Amino acid sequence: MRQGHTSLRVNDKVEVIAGKDKGRVGKVLRIDKDKSRVVVERINMIKKHQKATASQAGQIIEKEASIHLSNVMLVCPECAETVRIGIKLLEDGTKVRVCKKCQATIATASK
Repeated sequence: MRQGHTSLRVNDKVEVIAGKDKGRVGKVLRIDKDKSRVVVERINMIKKHQKATASQAGQIIEKEASIHLSNVMLVCPECAETVRIGIKLLEDGTKVRVCKKCQATIATASK
């Protein structure tokens, strides 16, 4: 895969295929194309110790850390399985994502 290229989009449903959260499913929150990393909802949680400031007390914040793109796979909305994604060119010239298993068009998820 070229650096900075991914077929994933924000709000896509993905499954973790490697690492401590293997098998867990979540929604894509952010994608960092430069580093080939993705932040998935409630996956790879870390604890961040935040120092006290004049306006608020110190606290420990739990938040999602990024994981590498190669460790996640898209879950097809039609066949509900983890799938590879293909690109198909329609007659009107638009590109769409296609499930490699069931050949269904994967629409870009809306917020």
